[in-house]
Amino acid sequence: MQPVETTERRVLVVEDERAIADAVAARLRAEGFAVQIAGDGPSAVEAARTTRPDVVVLDVMLPGFDGLEVCRRIQAERPVPVLMLTARGDETDLLVGLAVGADDYMAKPFSMRELAARVHALLRRAEKITAAHESTIRLGDLEINRAERRVLRAGVEAHLTPTEFDLLVHLAGRPRTVLPRERLLAEVWGWADASGTRTVDSHIKALRRKLGADLIRTVHGVGYALEVDR
Repeated sequence: MQPVETTERRVLVVEDERAIADAVAARLRAEGFAVQIAGDGPSAVEAARTTRPDVVVLDVMLPGFDGLEVCRRIQAERPVPVLMLTARGDETDLLVGLAVGADDYMAKPFSMRELAARVHALLRRAEKITAAHESTIRLGDLEINRAERRVLRAGVEAHLTPTEFDLLVHLAGRPRTVLPRERLLAEVWGWADASGTRTVDSHIKALRRKLGADLIRTVHGVGYALEVDR
């Protein structure tokens, strides 16, 4: 029998607390997604390999090996948007998650409505990436190849996560112009409110670490600007 084609977007939910996993799955299925659940690190990596999800909702604390290792292994095989769930408030853990390829994060406890909105936003961004036209942005010693999603500064390639790349492209589209955090959240992440400004700050820190602290200027209380020649 031939498999039935479906236009449903696939979400892999990786969560070892069954009540939370079932609640997240139920909400996402109500949103029209096809959902699979994995309860530990090894089964999550195997599920990602076999089902090729469009988005992964991933808890940090897992048996087998943790969500950071799951994210690292998944991204090594195939880029996929990852929403990380964490009960931790330590910024170091957040930065490590972003470094291994997570695109967004939510701290527990969280709103199911907001989680669904974040998943939809990740998918919209992924679709924009797929449809992006070929072009190269050159600003001073910074070179951004949008088609190949490669970034070089002073001839040295920097390996960025999908979200870091999108944020950099957005800033590069308006060099030396201060873009408010709220605007970046709306235009890069697709969020309609300002509840995730810390997410912007964390991604900016990651970009500075990879491309140089002098690249992005902070305007306190407002936002960020790319400090390169036009």
